[in-house]
Amino acid sequence: MKAGVQQAFWSRVAGGDLVRLFELLPDVSFFAKDRRGRFVALNRLGCEFCGVTTEAEALGKTDREFFGSRRAADYARDDAAVMRSGRPVVNRIESAPEREGSPRLVMTTKVPLRDRAGRIVGVAGVTRRLEQVRERPHAVAPLARVIERMHERPGDDLSSRDFARIAGMSLSHFDRVFRRMVETSPRQYFLRVRIEAACRRLAESHDTIAAIALAAGFHDHAHFTRSFRRIVGLTPSAYRMAHQSPRPVGAGRR
Repeated sequence: MKAGVQQAFWSRVAGGDLVRLFELLPDVSFFAKDRRGRFVALNRLGCEFCGVTTEAEALGKTDREFFGSRRAADYARDDAAVMRSGRPVVNRIESAPEREGSPRLVMTTKVPLRDRAGRIVGVAGVTRRLEQVRERPHAVAPLARVIERMHERPGDDLSSRDFARIAGMSLSHFDRVFRRMVETSPRQYFLRVRIEAACRRLAESHDTIAAIALAAGFHDHAHFTRSFRRIVGLTPSAYRMAHQSPRPVGAGRR
């Protein structure tokens, strides 16, 4: 189909019809945003990820109103890169857009949206839970094993060489594949996993910060605090104060 015919065709198609198409694919999350990051379309699974029951509740809002500040910033940075470069993100493996520390993985694709003049006016994407992707790219399954291991045992002292062994790859091949499909190094991703695990325990438990740091694989409290603040933007104590529910009256101390 020639470009002119293709553009003429899509100019006559209502965007809502495309969203309704994605409603028939319950394992696929579809979203579209304008240049300011505001949702302009969202299907049912997209609503589930955002924690709303209808698309109308999300329209005009941004990721910051549904996800943690770190994840929202990551999504906004991704969207901006796609719109700036005009290049899509294809089948990238990442943490599911759920609570921080969730071990579930998704595969995400994002593309730029253009107006009739060819100007980029937004971004659209689809996300699928990894366990629902039937025909995975050749390298996805071994990487999924590695990432699931990271989430299951964030406190383990594992190196990139250990992860390469779990994936059944040489160290150099594993590092190249991981960087290509996850868009960061194994070491940096594992650090994020550890910090997310710490976030969850800070919000959900009354364990000491030192105990939480140790469980997340940090044997140096100062290193934990520096890493946490660099990634989250808050100290562990400030994060706990902002996210933890008040302790019930009479609850014991640890």
